[in-house]
Amino acid sequence: MEKLMWLVALVNSFIFCNAMLELTGPHDIEGTWKSSITLPCVYVPSQDFVQQTVIWTLDRDQSPATVFRRDSSGDHIMLSRYRGRLSIPKYRPGDVSLEIEKLEIPDSGHYTCKVTWRAQNNSLLTRERTTTVKVVKVSVTKPVIRPGNLGFIVPKGARTSLTCSANGSPPIIYRWFKGEPGGNAVPVSNHAVLMFESLQMSDTGKYYCEAENRASSQVIKQSDAVQLTVRDRTKPSTTVLSSETKANTTAMPIPGRDLITTALATGSDVQVLVRQEVTIGPQRTRLPLYLIILIVVLSVAVVIVVVAVVLCRRKTKEDNPYEVTYQNTRNDARRQICSGVNGKCTYEEEKPKVKNYYTPEPMKENDYETINIKENIEYKILVNAVESEYEVEDVQ
Repeated sequence: MEKLMWLVALVNSFIFCNAMLELTGPHDIEGTWKSSITLPCVYVPSQDFVQQTVIWTLDRDQSPATVFRRDSSGDHIMLSRYRGRLSIPKYRPGDVSLEIEKLEIPDSGHYTCKVTWRAQNNSLLTRERTTTVKVVKVSVTKPVIRPGNLGFIVPKGARTSLTCSANGSPPIIYRWFKGEPGGNAVPVSNHAVLMFESLQMSDTGKYYCEAENRASSQVIKQSDAVQLTVRDRTKPSTTVLSSETKANTTAMPIPGRDLITTALATGSDVQVLVRQEVTIGPQRTRLPLYLIILIVVLSVAVVIVVVAVVLCRRKTKEDNPYEVTYQNTRNDARRQICSGVNGKCTYEEEKPKVKNYYTPEPMKENDYETINIKENIEYKILVNAVESEYEVEDVQ
């Protein structure tokens, strides 16, 4: 029973290892002449098996030959006509695909990938897979013109480019022309990309390109013509659809603008449209936002200051509720007394009438004495002044 279990485990491990080390890749590949191609040959690496050798062979006309070999000493290209054109990835474990550059017609054939591993018990395991390669010449396709980042309408002095692209067997030869196919076109370049370092007004016009390769058909394909327009920044925008000798001109005044003149051609389906705008009259200028905010803040500040001053003045008046008013009045009227003696009249001066108006105000005792003393002194000064002003006559 134990032997049976050991046999089953051995078979399962063998089947599992075979599944892991199975080479995968397509059986048929078609390559384009003068292009590159990759022949896939991939397996899943295992820690129990170490890759020993990788061999690629080519079977053409029943005569197999080794074209590439990798072993512990390195990579070796066995046929001289493949020198510099064959390679296998070095840093991708489990990937031993063959890459062929610059395909030639004799490269067609049956390529076999053969890989050998060493197991932990020093036994060798070999797997191989065959892929058929057919190298063909593909005629060039109709080229397509792609503009640069600025498009087909470019300002004067700018830098731009036009790119001509086509598919087919390389090498593909490109030629650029200024004009239209079938017309009096002028050759301008022999590269896929037509560069303009600094566009001038004379560069405006139609352009097209041709594409050609060395396939058996030897067919030259032409692209559609494209219009490249150079715009002058200094002149007003003018749209020209065609030219005509007769034109009707209509002027329409518009508020804020002087005149808009539109010229329409007559007698044909094509039009000439010329528009010019001249701005006249006063123009409205809008204040910047920060100035508007500053004006509003200053206005609010002035209003606050005025209100504060008014409130302060009211508060000052309310802080002095008591006032003392001292008012003395005297009657300066004199009575005239006349007697018949000697026809003389004498004048008697009435005693001054003094009226005092006082408003009581609470005060301390010391303040009362001080005020009383001041009143007596002022009263004496007043009486002396009145007496010195008039002379007293004796009445006979």
